[in-house]
Amino acid sequence: MTGLRAAGEPTRLRLLAILAKGELTVTELTQILRQSQPRVSRHLKLMCEAGLLDRFREGSWVFYRRAHEGQGARLATLLTGLVPAGDLTVARDMERLEAVRALRADRAAAFFSANAEQWNRIRSLHVSEAKVEEALLELASGHKTGTLVDLGTGTGRILELIGAEAEIGIGIDLSPEMLGLARTHLEQAGVDHCSVRQGDLYDLPLQDETADLVTLHQVLHYLDDPAAAVAEAARVLKPGGRLLIADFAPHELDFLRDEQAHRRLGFTEDEVRSWLTQAGLEVREVRELPPEGGEEAKLTVVIYAADKLKTGAVQRRNATSGQTAGMKE
Repeated sequence: MTGLRAAGEPTRLRLLAILAKGELTVTELTQILRQSQPRVSRHLKLMCEAGLLDRFREGSWVFYRRAHEGQGARLATLLTGLVPAGDLTVARDMERLEAVRALRADRAAAFFSANAEQWNRIRSLHVSEAKVEEALLELASGHKTGTLVDLGTGTGRILELIGAEAEIGIGIDLSPEMLGLARTHLEQAGVDHCSVRQGDLYDLPLQDETADLVTLHQVLHYLDDPAAAVAEAARVLKPGGRLLIADFAPHELDFLRDEQAHRRLGFTEDEVRSWLTQAGLEVREVRELPPEGGEEAKLTVVIYAADKLKTGAVQRRNATSGQTAGMKE
């Protein structure tokens, strides 16, 4: 009843229809609805309290989106489906929504253009992204993916690539500029069930054991403490869930520290394996993708697929480790 009362007003039904298409700020919603910010904010507050909408902060901005989980999410989906497709008010809302998205896309394109030269130089140093993505897809396929979490999501490409097989996709990144770019890419790709959030990879805004698949694609070499990020990724994985890591093998391209802010010049397999083991994960497969092309191609991409052990398996592994240590003594 609470949800029905919260949605039982024309403007709130319009909000549901709009926010079913993606996540928007209060300012963007006022532009679409042509209503004052205090009025729109009151509607949003009531709908969030009823569980119809999700609310999350990103720096000084607050975003809203139709809820994805729970009873409120089911009701929101049902009510959205009942909004008449030919309603003139809703049609005008959708036209203004497209105008807001177009402005967002222009800003994202400007950011991408300003950074494209640097990104293209990195791509020239290793195997093609198409081959990396093909390997990631293969290692993710056949694995239950109710909820996908992409850490350090960047442009949102992994959500677009793997998210099609997921019920829900969530991208986490600290950079507002990258989040804006990711939102635009996801909207243009029509991946409506995926969204992005601002968050710290060492302290994810997610509950324990909520993800079926977590990805860290070319992220760890930027971090001061990659082992801590792997442990945090393992925390949000469900037992039996999979973590995919794609990063560089050790290299000597020191200019990447200054030009691209790389903290680490790649990782050894033993190093990554130790992080995964300490986090309660079991490595299932390791793939090396050597560089291709000219003399500058000097980076080998390594992909790790590791599954989170179930409680019984962890206990057995710990017991075995203890026995082995005893034998050595």
